[in-house]
Amino acid sequence: MSARILIVTAAFGEGHNSAARNLALALDSLGATTQVADPCMLGAPVSTKALCKGYRFVTTYAPGLWNRIYRSTGKVDFSRQQMPLMRKPEDKLAALVEEFKPDAIVATYPLYSYFLDRILADLTNPPPVFTVVTDSIEINSAWTSAPTDAWIVTDPYTRESMISQGLPAEKVVETGFAVNPSFTHLPSLPADSPVDPFTVLYFATPKLPHVRRISKAVLNADPRTQITIVLGKNLRLLYKRAKEIKDRYPGRVRIKGWTRKVPELLNSHHLVIGKAGGATVHEAIAARCPMLVHHLVPGQEEGNLELLEKIGGGTLAEGPEAITRIATDLLADKAARWRRMKRALTQHGHHSGSLNAAHYILERANSKSTI
Repeated sequence: MSARILIVTAAFGEGHNSAARNLALALDSLGATTQVADPCMLGAPVSTKALCKGYRFVTTYAPGLWNRIYRSTGKVDFSRQQMPLMRKPEDKLAALVEEFKPDAIVATYPLYSYFLDRILADLTNPPPVFTVVTDSIEINSAWTSAPTDAWIVTDPYTRESMISQGLPAEKVVETGFAVNPSFTHLPSLPADSPVDPFTVLYFATPKLPHVRRISKAVLNADPRTQITIVLGKNLRLLYKRAKEIKDRYPGRVRIKGWTRKVPELLNSHHLVIGKAGGATVHEAIAARCPMLVHHLVPGQEEGNLELLEKIGGGTLAEGPEAITRIATDLLADKAARWRRMKRALTQHGHHSGSLNAAHYILERANSKSTI
C-alpha cells in the first residue's frame, strides 16, 4: 500500500505553497498518496485572507516595519496555544490528520509543527513530522524551535547555520529547496552560450514605477539585451506600463501574465531579475540562471540573497542605475562575469530538491509504518 503523506502549507508568502505543491508532485511520482492543505485558509478563511493582504502590503511598501515584526516573532513561545486567531486552523489541522490518517506529515509553515506536537501527543504511534524550511541561512527561531522529527533545508550553509544554533546534526537534512521536479531534466543554457541577444527574465512586483524603470534599465544597458516581463497576478495593474515599454523598444520586449512555464523560462534565459523570495531564488539556482535581486524584504529574505552571493550566482541591484551598471558589466569582455556566475551555479547544482526530500520522507515514513 502506498504511503499517505499529508502536506500542510500557508498562504503567507509564495515559498510555502510552492514547496508544498512541488513536494506533492515529487511524492506522487514515487507512488505516494498525498494531500496538500492550508489549515489557516480552511479553518479561518476571512482572517487569513486579511492577514495575507496585510503581509503583501507591508513587505512591499513598508519592509522596515516588516523587519521589526519578523524579528519580534523570535521571542514568541509558539509551544503554547496563545493565539486566538490560530485556534480554528489548529482544529482544522487536527481534523485533517484524523480524516486522512497519514503515514507522515510535512509542514512547510513553521507554526504547524507546534500544532502537531499538541495534536499527536496522545497517539501511541504518531506519524513522523518533517518541517520543510523555506528560508536560507538566516533562520527565524520559529523554525529552529519547532518540535519535529527532522528539518529539511535548502543548502549546506543553512544546515551549518542551524546546527550552530544547537540543533542535532542528524535531524537537519539538506535536500535542496523543493523546486518543481521538471528542473531535474530541463536543459539550461550552458556557460559558453552566445549572448546576442542577452535575454533577461523580469518578475515584476506590484510597485507601479518599477516596471518601466527596471525594464528601461535593462534595455539601456546594452543593445543586445531583450526582456521578458512576467506580470503574473499583477497583469491588470501593470499591463499598461509594460505595454509602453514594449512599444518604445520594438522587438526587444515580451509580456507574459500568469504562467505555468516558469521552469522553462528560467532555463531559457540568461539572467533573471526579481525579489529575493525563497521560491524565486531557489528556482533561479535550480535553473543555473544568474540573478539580480531588485527588492529585498529585510530579515526574512536576507539569507536568500546571502546564499546567492556565497554561491557566486547573484547579487543585489537596488535601483535602475545599479541594474544598468551590473548588466553592462555582465556583458563586458565577452560576458566573462556572466559566464563565471553560470559556472558557479552549475557547480552548486541543487536542481532536484523536491525529489531528494520526497525520497527521504518516504524512507522514514515506510520505516515508521513497519514498526
